[in-house]
Amino acid sequence: MRRPMINHRGAAFVNLQNRVVARLQQVFDTKNDLVILASSGTGGLESAIVNLLSPGDRVLACVAGAFGERFGQIAAAFGAQVERLVFPSGAGIEPARVAEKLRAAPETRAVLVTHNETSTGVLHPVQQIARAVRENSNALVVVDAVSSLGATPVATDAWGLDVVITASQKALMSPPGVAIVAIGERAWRACETARLPRFYLDWRDYRKWLAQGQTPATPAVSIYFALDAALDLILREGLAAVYARHERLAELTRTRARSLGYELFADPRYASPSVTALLPPAGREASHLIRLARDEMGVEFAGGQGELKGKIIRVAHLGYVSEREIQDALNVLAHALEMESVEV
Repeated sequence: MRRPMINHRGAAFVNLQNRVVARLQQVFDTKNDLVILASSGTGGLESAIVNLLSPGDRVLACVAGAFGERFGQIAAAFGAQVERLVFPSGAGIEPARVAEKLRAAPETRAVLVTHNETSTGVLHPVQQIARAVRENSNALVVVDAVSSLGATPVATDAWGLDVVITASQKALMSPPGVAIVAIGERAWRACETARLPRFYLDWRDYRKWLAQGQTPATPAVSIYFALDAALDLILREGLAAVYARHERLAELTRTRARSLGYELFADPRYASPSVTALLPPAGREASHLIRLARDEMGVEFAGGQGELKGKIIRVAHLGYVSEREIQDALNVLAHALEMESVEV
């Protein structure tokens, strides 16, 4: 990323973008077009809404945590008629209930699904959800894969996912600043008839410029440099090995945390390979343990969001992370328990 900026209308950037896009397609497991936006992952989610929908379109938002709720809020902000299918925090989205909702509302235009719900540490069964959508409606399957892509398989084409959105800063091991969207043919057809306002996020412009190896507006060139290097590492290790490593790190986190007295918040059947949510031992406050880890030992853990604020501790184990670092992190959580006991 310390490399000097390059002309984003020149041959060097064309080569860079073409190389990055081709290798991202391997991670997305798709032959579909990819657009790369200079934005956060939220910008990628918003781009899906404005390129696929018209005012008043019916949308089913599958909600089992803060990010599923947020996806639905984005659609509602643009005038979509959003029905929320809500599951308890820590539980997985049930494909049968998705199918039931769609049979009752066949005019549903899109189904919004968060693959990996980082607020609860749950990986939802997107393959089965997509099958339920396809078998019971003509709705588009729109997937937030911001914290799953690169950490666990996302078979975009084989699973029939119309749109998959991710971002640079999670398992793709780069700084924030880029959203990446894979767009299938059904989604492109919807894009041509969608009537929500769009300019900067208009996929059609990105597709036109992509044919020239460029972007319609100034790209985040330094993030491209980072993605290029990160994709080197990912593909050199091999996707199967990358996914297996994330599973090992997740299992290490869960096993060690339980041995310390923490409980797993998520249903183990849907435990995430990216992040684990922990309930502290009885009588201990999650927010206090997080504060001790940060202030006394310089290690940052995430807390809960919304209704889970102050109740859980979230441990990330995705991207450029090793077993040793996870062990060190869990040692800090163990020490935080000891320090809190001394304070009491």
